[in-house]
Amino acid sequence: MASIPLVDMVGIDKSFPGVRALSQARFELKAGEVHALMGENGAGKSTLMKILSGVYSRDAGEVRLNGQPVEITSPRQAQDMGIGIIHQELALMRDLTAAQNIFIGREPRRFGLLDEGALNRAAQAIFDSMNLRLSPTVLVESLTIAKQQMVEIAKALSYRSRVLIMDEPTAALNDAEIAELFTIINRLKAEGVGIVYISHKMDEIKRISDRVTVMRDGEYVGTVPAADTPIETIISMMVGRTLTNEVLDIPNTAANPVALEVRNLNRGRDIRDVSLMVRKGEILGLAGLMGAGRTEVARAIFGADPRDSGEIWVNGKRVGISSPKDAVRSGIGYLSEDRKHFGLATGLDVRNNIALASLKRFTGPGGVLDDRAMHEVAEKYIRQLTIKTPSDTQEARLLSGGNQQKVVIAKWLLRDCDILIFDEPTRGIDVGAKAEIYKLLNALAEQGRAIIVISSELPEILRLSHRIAVMCEGRLTGTLPGGSSQEEIMRLATQREAAMEVRHAG
Repeated sequence: MASIPLVDMVGIDKSFPGVRALSQARFELKAGEVHALMGENGAGKSTLMKILSGVYSRDAGEVRLNGQPVEITSPRQAQDMGIGIIHQELALMRDLTAAQNIFIGREPRRFGLLDEGALNRAAQAIFDSMNLRLSPTVLVESLTIAKQQMVEIAKALSYRSRVLIMDEPTAALNDAEIAELFTIINRLKAEGVGIVYISHKMDEIKRISDRVTVMRDGEYVGTVPAADTPIETIISMMVGRTLTNEVLDIPNTAANPVALEVRNLNRGRDIRDVSLMVRKGEILGLAGLMGAGRTEVARAIFGADPRDSGEIWVNGKRVGISSPKDAVRSGIGYLSEDRKHFGLATGLDVRNNIALASLKRFTGPGGVLDDRAMHEVAEKYIRQLTIKTPSDTQEARLLSGGNQQKVVIAKWLLRDCDILIFDEPTRGIDVGAKAEIYKLLNALAEQGRAIIVISSELPEILRLSHRIAVMCEGRLTGTLPGGSSQEEIMRLATQREAAMEVRHAG
């Protein structure tokens, strides 16, 4: 006799204004297994899990826990039932400490007063179990995205959940942090916890999951054993088509004019004497481990953070950039790794988000916006980037994470910047959408744009880059030609001092 599933969801329907998100969806989770939930952006994965975790109510269908039908009407009720979720979009209070975030609403008290000592000790115990070097008293706003993600994971673990939903938990983690997370997952499995694992990273799915359920367009496609199912089969189930992964020829851009040059850039200990350049028509990959200073360099170039010293040259002329407005005026666009806080106005619709950096061109006499022109442009980029949205008037917050990312890309394409910096451009984006983004970035380079791509995924860096600049602990340790190996990149990424011999291509 088969054991009763820990979770059984059948016939689940869910609609939002203008969108049928789920139609007869189903999902099963056993105790002590990692069950991967996969599908392209907009397939309904997160929506289904938000129903299980009490964020959304279902329109139809049934949810059973340990064989018993249940009504889950709120996240707190789900937590009381032993269901925890780590959302793809971080939901931390940035002005509180890590410990305060983990135990918000459940703080230990002594004589009716908050017991900060007990609070911090409890948080430290969780960090120790995760092998995470992090102070419970550090403010969340001062942490990197990767460290914030680990705080989210610690918060979920603090509930001692029997069902743990992980929505893209490794999107901002490096290889060492991913290994630690997988150790935690295996320990939880051994304790009988059922884990729902949502990820677009195929290598992770094969490494960590027992079964894979695939959704497409809000519907259930099928469930297969992870170990015995080829990656190509899973991808075909997800996208309903065959993806081509051929690597494009690396163009010779040696004779092209230099579009952007950074000379001796410094900012505290984050950036130390960094010099780099990118030519028109070239994609420069910026690689390195978490904390290497890649994002800090991008933000300093864009004027989002002040620099201590250094020069920025655009098209052969030195430019003064002390704010993002200065950078945009100089033809530089920046796609932040944290789209929720720095890329999107989530309360505005798709149309206004796309037009946000280019409002001047849509402003007529008296400051009145030309809504028709904004609509036409938004529709153009919705088609070009295959943004899944019922219309350009849909609020950005209602889109899937990958489609939100595409809206941010559309914003900078509309601005027509000659220099584009993409920081983790495919974070949280599925394999089908990744292929579209890669094709788009190569098309932009062919048009003569100069592009810098920052990515924590080495296969992505190698797939896109004409040259690769590698950083370690705030320094540029070397530059490699496109087509280099992962081993060469990792050697420079773990080399604290700048390389004596720097290899150049172009």
